[in-house]
Amino acid sequence: MKLNLPNRQRGLIIGAGVMVALYVLNSVLFEPLYNTFKAHAAEIAKLKQDVARGRNAIARAKQTEKTWEDMKGNALPRDPSQAEQDVISAVDRWGRANNIELSSIRPQWKRGAKDTYSLLECRVDATGTMPTLSRFIYELEHSPLALRVDSVEMTSRDDYGQKLTLGLIVSGLRLSPLERKQP
Repeated sequence: MKLNLPNRQRGLIIGAGVMVALYVLNSVLFEPLYNTFKAHAAEIAKLKQDVARGRNAIARAKQTEKTWEDMKGNALPRDPSQAEQDVISAVDRWGRANNIELSSIRPQWKRGAKDTYSLLECRVDATGTMPTLSRFIYELEHSPLALRVDSVEMTSRDDYGQKLTLGLIVSGLRLSPLERKQP
């Protein structure tokens, strides 16, 4: 059956058909290809970053190994009582050197997230002036022992803030698990 349509209508029908075909082609082919291209480009960028990080890690390998060896050498001793004694002695030595009054040092052993290490958590309470307490914290953080300051509390004991009370929670690393208690 042949339709006798004027040229204008025939042109409009062909134009509409071409538009529908382009819309279907865009929906079925071009848009999915474009989305796939974008996803692959993002994945390639991420992989390039991962490769760059890996190369940097390889370049820093000797330095990282040296740092780890230093950390292992500075970890607390395997013997729990010796580890406690080392930390308490060091805190006491830094307290006397900085003329602060240590009111208490309470050690407590904690299990590590993995069974390869354990932590000695110490609560330290001290009194002194801002400069002496600051120097005490500095020496604690820069000691060769594997210690980390987890929490610091400072409160004033007088109206002028000259005498301060310091509450610290310090963790020491021991590269052996915490022994289980025998029944």
